[in-house]
Amino acid sequence: MSDNLIMSQYQNTPSGGRIHPHKFTLWVAIGSICMMFAAFTSAYIVKRNQSKWLDIDLPIAFWYSTIAIIISSITIHLAFKSFKAREMVRYRTLITITAILGIVFCVLQFIGFSELKNHGIQIFGQGSNPAASFLGVIVGFHVLHVLAGVAAILFIFIKAYSSKLKNYSIVPIEMISTFWHFVDLLWIYLFIFFMWVR
Repeated sequence: MSDNLIMSQYQNTPSGGRIHPHKFTLWVAIGSICMMFAAFTSAYIVKRNQSKWLDIDLPIAFWYSTIAIIISSITIHLAFKSFKAREMVRYRTLITITAILGIVFCVLQFIGFSELKNHGIQIFGQGSNPAASFLGVIVGFHVLHVLAGVAAILFIFIKAYSSKLKNYSIVPIEMISTFWHFVDLLWIYLFIFFMWVR
């Protein structure tokens, strides 16, 4: 490993073992997102005691989307390990698969809501049920965060294939990996929540 490469590994690491400011910002954002979804699910529990509350069976597409996002969490973990090992071909392949799986997850979520609509469950607007509307809001906000993660993955995906960019800083891929694992765990929590709290 050359001296330049060694320097590039550590140039973004704060002295004294302090957390990188970008990582600190990410953890603050994750904390805020956790509080938001805690508020959403708490309101869901309170509102479900209403007389017009509807028990909704989650569409099969939501099950498939769960599998997709779990696999994507594995692939981004392996991509992160490949980046650290400077196995760039393997890294590019794995980050590409992760981006595709993220998009597949969002498409499956859309298909899931289409399934509910085909079964006569209106999510929003006239004829909607509070249970369906809560499901739409909570899942919709999660999908937005997944799309933000996909956008970040696509950014490093482009960098990975750029012959002009030779930045070996581990901070961006580490942050994106952390955020992606977070949205994965968040969806698993929401999925289990909607399965058991009805």
